Amino acid sequence: MNKSNSCSDNLFINARTHFNWENKRVSDEILLNLYNLTKLAPTSANCSPARFVFITSTKAKERLKPALSKGNIEQTMTAPVTVIIAYDLKFYDHLDFLFPGSGAKDWFTGSEQQILETAQTELSQIIKAEYSYKSIIFYL
Repeated sequence: MNKSNSCSDNLFINARTHFNWENKRVSDEILLNLYNLTKLAPTSANCSPARFVFITSTKAKERLKPALSKGNIEQTMTAPVTVIIAYDLKFYDHLDFLFPGSGAKDWFTGSEQQILETAQTELSQIIKAEYSYKSIIFYL
C-alpha cells in the first residue's frame, strides 16, 4: 500500500473518537502546524470565517466546563488540548486582502443573512475536513 492510501485509510477508515488521552503535553509547534494546515482549508472566495482557540491549561478548561454537556466534561478536562472552533461574522472585512480585486466584500456588506449562511456553511465544511483530529469541540 502506498503512503497516499495509508493516509486516506487513517483519516476515513481507521479514525475513531477517543475518550482517553495520554498524559502528555501537545507542543505549541504541533498546534501551530495543525492551525496552519486547517486555515488553508478551501472556502468560497477565500472568506476563511473560522476562528480557533486552543485550550491547554487547567484554568482555561475550568472556564469552559460550565458550557460542556455532562457527557463531555471528563474527556475535555483530561484532554491535553481542546479546540474551540467558531466563526467570525465580520470575516468579509478581510476579503479585500484574501480575494483581491474581486469586490467580494460587497457581496456581504449589509446582508446579515448572507453573512450568517456563508459563515455557517464554510465552518461546517472545515470541521468535516478536519473531523479526524482529536478533541474538537464545536460551539456556536
